[in-house]
Amino acid sequence: DVQLQASGGGLVQAGGSLRLSCAVSGFTADDYDYAIGWFRQAPGKVREGISWINRSGGSTYYMPSAKGRFTISSDNAKNTVYLKIYTLKPEDTAVYYCAAGRHVTSIPSAPESWYDYWGQGTLVTVSS
Repeated sequence: DVQLQASGGGLVQAGGSLRLSCAVSGFTADDYDYAIGWFRQAPGKVREGISWINRSGGSTYYMPSAKGRFTISSDNAKNTVYLKIYTLKPEDTAVYYCAAGRHVTSIPSAPESWYDYWGQGTLVTVSS
């Protein structure tokens, strides 16, 4: 099975930046059409999508609300997908999740129900 493990969260000051990592394992050659997405869930709010990247790293998508302060990237040699968050704000405080979904790239804003595998999440807390 595909497994994902998110890490890199922590307590940061507003205005700073942070890079989250998602270590992915279990993909086979048949899983070429999977993409890795990042989501977040703030306290008391529903989980929302941020961005995804396809397995080759050649295609990415950002939700409109994420454009400008988030950068998704991947290192296939390390089987790791990254999410860099710039100019952190207190409202970025959330649990950040990574997930793997097949056919996600066919619809840019594919819902989270399209994602088959989820990591455990990593908490980001931004202090003002």
